[in-house]
Amino acid sequence: MQRDNDDDAWRAIVENYGDRADLDPEPAPEPAAAPEEPVAGEASWDDPYPDADWSSDRFVPPPPPPVPATTPDRMLAWAGLFGAPAILLVCLVAGIDLPPLLAYLLVAAFVGGFLYLVLLMPRGPRDPDDDGAVV
Repeated sequence: MQRDNDDDAWRAIVENYGDRADLDPEPAPEPAAAPEEPVAGEASWDDPYPDADWSSDRFVPPPPPPVPATTPDRMLAWAGLFGAPAILLVCLVAGIDLPPLLAYLLVAAFVGGFLYLVLLMPRGPRDPDDDGAVV
């Protein structure tokens, strides 16, 4: 039987392997006394700002700047870019047949709005020394 020989071999290896570990549990050390909490205004080694009163010092952010307004031509380009495909999609899902001229005008509004916005994009960087990182 191969199984018995393997078991015997492993048992012999384990029995002859170095010193055996002491499995009796050692008595647990008694817990240390809890450190005293520092009194307000009293310095502690762990507190990097001992004089700070954090309960009353709250940061209030400034109000956000107003949303920038856009020009009417850009607004029309954005409407063509998002509105024309939305109208075509709604008509397609609802099963509404559009006259071919209106469908072509919606496609032209989409393409025209996209091209207009791309052509108005700035060509160069805002700052020549800008590496693109924004904090």
